[in-house]
Amino acid sequence: MASARPGIDFPGVGTGLVILNGEGKVLLCRRLRAPEAGHWNIVGGKVEPMEPAAVAARREAEEETGLQIGSVESLCITEQIIEADRQHWVSLIYVTRDFSGEASLTEPDKLSEIGWFDPDEPPFPLSVFASEAFAALRSRA
Repeated sequence: MASARPGIDFPGVGTGLVILNGEGKVLLCRRLRAPEAGHWNIVGGKVEPMEPAAVAARREAEEETGLQIGSVESLCITEQIIEADRQHWVSLIYVTRDFSGEASLTEPDKLSEIGWFDPDEPPFPLSVFASEAFAALRSRA
């Protein structure tokens, strides 16, 4: 029997990171896989067993962008039931301005594009995860 898959066979726990640069732009990546394939999203992914979500957010961001991530702070929690992909995720979203290096596309098997965008004028289509993170950012301003 195949093992159960988070987000598909049971609600998955994910994490995301809003990376803000000095100009207030956010780093977004275009997803190649479900959930929300083809959508622009903040960096992130699945929380591994026994891994704190903030650590997972830094790990995923570093894996996906090549950046070195410093401190992160909690931004919001989102719950997404994405009927089109038959997926259900609860995600802990963090934010940081503490990073070094130049962002690059380091996982071309998962992401097709990467770039810095104004959160008030994001690219289309934008993932639900990123939309909710941007709403949380605006409420903090």
